[in-house]
Amino acid sequence: MASSDKAPDVMPVGDGSVPPGKPMTVGQQVIDKSSQLMQTLKPIKNMSLHVCTFALYGHDMSRQIETHHYVTRLNQDFLQCAVYDSDDPSARLIGVEYIVSDRIFDTLATDEQKLWHSHDHEVTSGLWINPGVPERIQRPEVENITHTYGKFWCTWQVDRGDRLPLGAPALMMSPQLVNMGVIKPDLVKLRDNKYKISTDELRASRANIPVSKPGIARASDYWMQTGKGFAVDIKPAEMKSVGGVVLPNLV
Repeated sequence: MASSDKAPDVMPVGDGSVPPGKPMTVGQQVIDKSSQLMQTLKPIKNMSLHVCTFALYGHDMSRQIETHHYVTRLNQDFLQCAVYDSDDPSARLIGVEYIVSDRIFDTLATDEQKLWHSHDHEVTSGLWINPGVPERIQRPEVENITHTYGKFWCTWQVDRGDRLPLGAPALMMSPQLVNMGVIKPDLVKLRDNKYKISTDELRASRANIPVSKPGIARASDYWMQTGKGFAVDIKPAEMKSVGGVVLPNLV
């Protein structure tokens, strides 16, 4: 089975559409619209923020993607995000990111911290934006995000042409100002043109945002400290018995 750093051997058959499948029927559209009227959809309605930024694959940082996070705030220290590849109606759900404050992050074990990335450079560089929200209004929010850490699992590697979510999830990293962490200018330009903004101007206006206190030993952004990333492999494992009963071997 494909690992997070290897393309799948075989793509699903079909007409070439992404994802493969037949167009929605009128009947199905009626059912979906009716369900939207009758059901509460409470978790979705609690999404209060759209963030556009960029992410890099932890096992291959030459692969960089634009991401769209739809954020739910469970409390002041914890956010959860559904991550899409665009903000179009047909956007594909490509992963999930959890975000914690530095206060929570400092309680995590060192091995756990290695899986998380910092957000301070992402904010102060102007890469992290709330599309359509004026900078003066989003300023308090981005200042808070500067002192947070994220763990982002990508479950659908659309940038390599996967027509379905295939293989193992990939751990993603945040943009940084060094080496492989620098986002490609062409990607930033495309985003800026779409939203009619200037990342350079945002960077200048956010230069005075305070970042994490110097001298604090944290194990986030592991690749910056070691030059090594993480990749997930899937392998067979013996199933545990259920209530003392050993499950039959059907192979």
